[in-house]
Amino acid sequence: MAQKHDWGKMVNNVQMHIKGLNFGYKSELMKTNVKFFNSYAKFTDAHTISLDNGKGKVEQVTAEKICIAVGGRPSYPGIPGDKEFGITSDDMFSLKKAPGKTLVVGASYVALECAGFLSAFGYDTTVMVRSIFLRGFDQQMANKIGDYMGNHHTKFIHKATPSKLEKPNPDGPVLVTYNCDGVEKQEEFDTVLFAMGRYAVTEGINLAAAGVVAEKNGKFKVNDEEQTNVPNIYAIGDVLYGQLELTPVAIRAGILLS
Repeated sequence: MAQKHDWGKMVNNVQMHIKGLNFGYKSELMKTNVKFFNSYAKFTDAHTISLDNGKGKVEQVTAEKICIAVGGRPSYPGIPGDKEFGITSDDMFSLKKAPGKTLVVGASYVALECAGFLSAFGYDTTVMVRSIFLRGFDQQMANKIGDYMGNHHTKFIHKATPSKLEKPNPDGPVLVTYNCDGVEKQEEFDTVLFAMGRYAVTEGINLAAAGVVAEKNGKFKVNDEEQTNVPNIYAIGDVLYGQLELTPVAIRAGILLS
């Protein structure tokens, strides 16, 4: 008989792994005499940053060169009940109990990764796809992935978008109202996970004070050396416009830049 998946054990292991990574990075910074500020940063000009530690201490630092690597956060669709009753991929490994019957909204690689491992663990998993799988990737390969997942217990609702999330009973499932090819439908799920792309966390860092120009989505167009429109200010990782949002890409860019 197949062993039942232990959700609590997995979450604990993931959290311990993340803590270990964070400790390792901090230790490496200290070893190489890098000064580390656990603070929220804002520009005051192109060479000056204001640092607020959130406990009333604000200080300023100046630098010849500055690199923006604030990363991204998952987007919500902006429908009634989305933040009250839905979660994102950032929350997945903090869930205290197993997700149960899950709806994954989106067809990005984050959406398909999450749906794939939930199906593999034996959870009833459905993916709601608005148009195509893996936009921006080779579509023949993307459809092969979709077919493979479909043959391995993942269900799909095509040409569909959610319009609202409700919880008629506070302890009960989430009632999802969605539009499927022009027809309004409803279904209940224990967990609704939004994986519909990410936005760059650049809005609150006072870019205007430094003269850095961001695109509509808060990301930066950079040259081959990751310079923004302000020559002494660089950007790497998920804040780059039109680049792949992948960890190895960001790590490599950081190595090249340093």
